[in-house]
Amino acid sequence: MGRRQAGRALARPVDAGGDGQAALRWARRDGGQVKTAHREAGGATVWDVARKAGVSAMTVSRVINGNTSVSVKNREKVMRAIGELNYEVNVAARAARIGTLRVGLLYSNPSEAFLSAFLVGALTECGQSGAHLILEHCDNLKSQRKAIDRLIDDGADGILVPPPLCDSKSALKMLAELGIPSVAVATARPSPQMSAVRIDDYEGALTMMRHLLALGHTDIGFIKGDPEHTPTQLRYQAFIDAMRGAGLDVPAERVAQGMFTYRSGLLAARELLGQATRPTAIFASNDDMAAAVIAVAHGMHLQVPDDLTVCGFDDTPVATTVWPELTTIHQPITDMARSAVALLIEHVRAQRSGHAYDRRHQLMPYTLVVRESTSGAE
Repeated sequence: MGRRQAGRALARPVDAGGDGQAALRWARRDGGQVKTAHREAGGATVWDVARKAGVSAMTVSRVINGNTSVSVKNREKVMRAIGELNYEVNVAARAARIGTLRVGLLYSNPSEAFLSAFLVGALTECGQSGAHLILEHCDNLKSQRKAIDRLIDDGADGILVPPPLCDSKSALKMLAELGIPSVAVATARPSPQMSAVRIDDYEGALTMMRHLLALGHTDIGFIKGDPEHTPTQLRYQAFIDAMRGAGLDVPAERVAQGMFTYRSGLLAARELLGQATRPTAIFASNDDMAAAVIAVAHGMHLQVPDDLTVCGFDDTPVATTVWPELTTIHQPITDMARSAVALLIEHVRAQRSGHAYDRRHQLMPYTLVVRESTSGAE
């Protein structure tokens, strides 16, 4: 199945309670394995065309997207560079299908649970809005540029940027250079140059800490997330502030570094639970790592929550597939994805009609969800 065909299949409406993992498998097939022929051959990129033409990448993007605001002189320079570099983009076909809005999704999230919930929301909103969803996976700086270029080549009118790329200075800079409508999702510090959808990560983590302290826990371990992701910093700061506010110290050995992945959670849990005296509770920065803590605890014949209270953050599907089910902070990931798509479509339509668009930062509500993994300290 070709890239464009796969993108259209993904754009069909889905049941919000359906198989998010199946959607994730589709995303990986489309974004991770299928490549256009000229990319495999090391063909030119938008940035190559911009350098050759002596214009900005934004100008090249506008020409490719049929934007009439580009001067005749610059348009000719871009078209000449496209021809000389053999840049494979069918400008006529792109202009002809301008009525069909295409939403690009640039992702590299290591958490399958987060990405699965995000895809359900994005697919649902695209399906109801009549838009197509195009997906591209990337890892490092070099692959970010190539993935963005592929999204533009495939006709993306705007791009969604979920974590951790929502905090990638390089990725955000590239999108700003292109001038393409973009929405960051789940960043704790949104850029004024881009619309964003998020929750208050600090207050969410503070709410969880108040819950643990109310249960009588005073010896609490904490697992940090990816240090490059801004919510990590706010969730950790809330932990520190809550402990200090309760007059409690936080020994260095009670804090372990994770990366928001299940595997990193296993390592962090072994570090925290392998000490001579164990904490009575562990607060992990996301559900994947919290699930790993439960697995390690079971392996050590510890009962959760009788011997160890465990809680997470996000309320992804894994929170209700582990035993016991996780107490967590519900981040409405599916609804956040839907709102991000709606904001992106609004921006694209304003741009197409020649109207100014003010970037919007939308704050979504969070909820403390108490389940069986937490109980009072003895």
